[in-house]
Amino acid sequence: MLNFNVPPVKTGTGEPVWKVLIYDRFGQDIISPLLSVKELRDMGITLHLLLHTDRDAIPDVPAVYFVMPTEENIDRICQDLRNQLYENYFLNFISAISRSKLEDIASAALGASAVSQVAKVFDQYLNFITLEDDMFILCNQNKEVVSYRAVNRSDITDTEMENIMDTIVDSLFCFFVTLGAVPIIRCSRGNAAEMVAVKLDKKLRENLRDARNSLFTGDTMSAGQFSFQRPLLVLVDRNIDLATPLHHTWTYQALVHDVLDFHLNRVNLEEPSGLESLPVGARPKKKNIKSYDLTMADKFWQKYKGSPFPEVAESVQQELESYRAQEDEVKRLKSIMGLEGEDEGAISMLSDNTAKLTSAVSSLPELLEKKRLIDLHTNVATAVLEHIKTRKLDVYFEYEEKLMSKSTLDKSILDMISDPDAGTPEDKMRLFLIYYITSVQPPSEVDLEQYRKALTDAGCNLAPLNYVKQWKAFAKMTSAPANNTTKSKGLISRVMNTGSQFVIDGVKNLVLKQLNLPVTRILDSLIEMKSNPETDDYRYFDPKMLRGNDSSVPRNKNPFQEAIVFVVGGGNYIEYQNLVDYIKTKQGKHVLYGCSELFNASQFLKQLSQLGQK
Repeated sequence: MLNFNVPPVKTGTGEPVWKVLIYDRFGQDIISPLLSVKELRDMGITLHLLLHTDRDAIPDVPAVYFVMPTEENIDRICQDLRNQLYENYFLNFISAISRSKLEDIASAALGASAVSQVAKVFDQYLNFITLEDDMFILCNQNKEVVSYRAVNRSDITDTEMENIMDTIVDSLFCFFVTLGAVPIIRCSRGNAAEMVAVKLDKKLRENLRDARNSLFTGDTMSAGQFSFQRPLLVLVDRNIDLATPLHHTWTYQALVHDVLDFHLNRVNLEEPSGLESLPVGARPKKKNIKSYDLTMADKFWQKYKGSPFPEVAESVQQELESYRAQEDEVKRLKSIMGLEGEDEGAISMLSDNTAKLTSAVSSLPELLEKKRLIDLHTNVATAVLEHIKTRKLDVYFEYEEKLMSKSTLDKSILDMISDPDAGTPEDKMRLFLIYYITSVQPPSEVDLEQYRKALTDAGCNLAPLNYVKQWKAFAKMTSAPANNTTKSKGLISRVMNTGSQFVIDGVKNLVLKQLNLPVTRILDSLIEMKSNPETDDYRYFDPKMLRGNDSSVPRNKNPFQEAIVFVVGGGNYIEYQNLVDYIKTKQGKHVLYGCSELFNASQFLKQLSQLGQK
C-alpha cells in the first residue's frame, strides 16, 4: 500500500519514491504499532499527516491516503481534490467504500479536473489493529461502542445491539480477508458471541457465493498462512469468565499493561522529578512524560514479555553487566589506537588487536542499540517494581491464584481487605470480586454485609459488586463455567536471591504453575475435537457449506492445526499469555488471540462500576 499498491521496486538510484501519507485516527492506530517513523522514511514517506488538519499544498508529490470511508473523510478528500494539494492521489480505504461515496469522489475529481490524478482506489480490508504476530484488537477509536459495558447495558435497544454486532463483524470479516482463509466457526449459545457468529457466517457465505467478486479466491489466497487446512474460529463471550480480567498478574507484559500507561505497544512513564525544592508559592513543575515503544523489534521484550517479573529484573541486570564488559573492551581498543606510533610495544599490540578492533567497532551500532534497550527496560521495570512494592501486588497475585485454583488459603479474605498496608481500594475490590465470582457457593447475605462494610471502610466503590451480583445470579441460572476450574496445587514461593541491583527484597519470586484459564480450556476442547460438557453444545458454522446447518458437526473429528480465539466484550494480556504458554506444549499448532477491545483491570472495573450504578 505504501508503495502505491505494487510490489516494492527501487528506482535506478536505489532511492524509494518520496511521498506523503495522509491518515485518519483509525489509520494512525493501525500503522503505529507496526511501523516506526524510520521504517516509514525507508519506504519513502517524508511526511505523515492527519487528514483533518490544515495541510499545505505540495503539488509535485504523490499522496497515499489510508482512512475509513466515513462521510467526513470523503468530504475532506473531495476538498483536497478541489484544492489541488498533491500530484497524485492513491486512496486506500480501511473498510470497503460504498458505491454512493465512490461516486461522490468521482464527482469531486471531475469538478476539479483531477480525474487523471486519482491514480488508484483500493478497499484494503484492514479494519483491525495488529499488536503482536499472534494478537489483534478491533479498534481503539470509539472503542466504547463495542465495549463490555455497551454490549451488557440493561437498557440497550435491539437496533443498538445490531449496530454493535455489525461493527464487530465488519472487522472480523476484514481480518479473514487479510488472512486469506475462510474459518470453521464455533461459538457458545445465547449470548453476543452467538450473534457475531451468525452474522459473520452470513457475510462470509454471501461473499463466497459471488464467485466473480469473492475475496477468498485467486491472488488473495496466497496471503493466507493456512495453506493446507482451514482455521478454527472460536468466538467466546466475555461473560464466561469475569475473574481473569480483574486478576493481579505476574508476567512482564501483563504487569506493564496493568500498572502503567501502556497503549498500542507504547508505554508512557513519568520521569522522576528532581529533588530540588521549589520557591514558596511557585507552581510545581509539570512532570515530563517519556514514551517507549515495546514492539516486535525489541529483542529483550520479545524474549521476556511472558516471563515472571523477578526473572525480568534479573535479566535486565545480566544484560547490563554483559554490556559493560563489551563497552570496556571497545574503550580499551580505542585507547590503543590512539597511542604514539614510536612506542614499539604499542605497535605490536596494535597489530595484534586490529582484527579485534575492527570486530568491536563494526558491532558498535548493535552495542548502542543494546544499551538503549537496557536503559528502556531498566526504567520500565523500575516503574513496575515501584507498584509491586507499594501495593504488595505479589501478595495479591499469589492469593488470587489460590482462589482461582481452589487451593487452601493461608489468610482470610476479610484480613486481606482490612489490611491498610496492602494495596489500593481498587486492588481490594478486584480481589473480592474474584473471590465472589469463583466461589461455588456465594457468601450468605450476613457475610456479604460484613464484606461490604470492610470494603466501604477501605474506601471501595461498591457499584462493581452490584453488577457482578446480578451477573452471578444470571450465570447460575445458565450454569456458570467458573465451577469447572481445574484443581491445582498451591503456588511455591521463595525469597528472591540477593545480588540484583533491582532492590527486589520482600517481593516474592513466585513460581508460575501452568493453569489453563477458561478461554484456553475451551480452545483446547475445540481444537482437539474433544468431548467436554463446556463445549459440547457449541454451535458449528461452515460458511463454505451450501446449506448452513449448525447441527452438522462433521463425523470425522480431525483436530485443527490453526485457531483464532476471539473474545466478544474485551480481552487482556493475561488470557493472551495463557494461550501462548498453552500452545507451546502443542507441537505444530498455531493460535491467534483477538478481542473487541483490550482493557486492563482498572478499565474493566470502571465498566463494571458503570453497569452497577443504580
